[in-house]
This record gives sequence, C-alpha cells and structure tokens, in this order.
Amino acid sequence: MNKFKLFFLAAIMILGASSMKVQGQKSGYFSIEEMLSLMPEVGKIDTLLQRYQVDSINTEFQSIIQDYNYKDSLLNKTDTTKIPQATRRQYRRDLEAITYQVQNWQQISQQAMQNKQQELLAPVYQKVYAALNQVAKDNGYAFVYRQEALLVAPPGDNLIPLVAKKLNVKLPAGALQNEGAATRPAGNARPAGAKKQ
Repeated sequence: MNKFKLFFLAAIMILGASSMKVQGQKSGYFSIEEMLSLMPEVGKIDTLLQRYQVDSINTEFQSIIQDYNYKDSLLNKTDTTKIPQATRRQYRRDLEAITYQVQNWQQISQQAMQNKQQELLAPVYQKVYAALNQVAKDNGYAFVYRQEALLVAPPGDNLIPLVAKKLNVKLPAGALQNEGAATRPAGNARPAGAKKQ
C-alpha cells in the first residue's frame, strides 16, 4: 500500500511538472497562404502557368481535335471499303477515346494545371517551411499552428514577419491585418500579463 501511495505521488508530481513546462512554452501561428502571397517567386510561377496553359494545354487540345477530325474524315468521308476492317475498328475505338477526352477536357486540363502548379510551388513550400522551422527554433516557439484551423487556442504570435525577414521578403504596408498583428493573437485577445492600451 505504501509503495502504491509513493508511486501515485510521484506520478502526480511528474504530470504537474510536465503541464507547467507546457504552459510556459511559447506558441505562435502562421498562414502559409498569406506567406506565399508575399513571395516574389509566386508571381513568376503565375506567369509560367499561363505560358503552360497556352503552350501545352491549348496546343494539346488542338492536336486532339485535329486527330479526331482526321480519323472521322477517314471513316465518314472516304470510301471505307479500301480501309482494312481491323484499321476501321481501331479508328472507331480511337474516335471513342478522343470523344471522351474532348467531352471531359475541362476536367483533364484543370487537373494538368493543378499538377503543374504543385510541381512549381513545391520548392517554394519547402523554402517557407524550412524558414518557419528555423524561426520557431531560433525564437523558442514550441508550437506553431494554423490560426484558421483551431476554434480555441492559446494566445500566440503571428510568425509571418519573422519568417518574411528570414526569407528576405519585404512586407508591404498593410500586409498584416493590423499593426499589432505581429504580436497579438486573433480576436484581439492579449497575451497573459499584457496591459490594456
């Protein structure tokens, strides 16, 4: 019985010490979307995506339409008795596949654009996350969360100014919702111990 009381008391002390330690740790919040909108690389990526749309997606669609018209004309506008039966069957299967592509082109092209965008943004995401991790480590932030994702959260600091500084990205005037956004958590709540101004 005495050993049980001693074990129980030790467990309570350990839990109490760990909860005090967690309460003393700094937390901050970060918006990857807001940071990406400030990155100069994103403007270049938008230009590359527009060029990809014109040079690849639109060109591919025109090629599909030309292929369809060619095979359709062979089956419908020429004497098909001169075309071997196996070739006619293949052309019909090809036309069905092309028809499916044309009917679903909007979805196909959107998926291709999303894939290209993800490919181009991947290095920027990696750069931002690396800077965020370094800023959190350098400034003693134990927790960094997405402010929008949590309904209730402890007060924290907006880390966008620190990450922008780390990445040498100049923050435009009014980039943050208000002047105190760099140090004040959402909802105009004040960190514990902050005086009302």
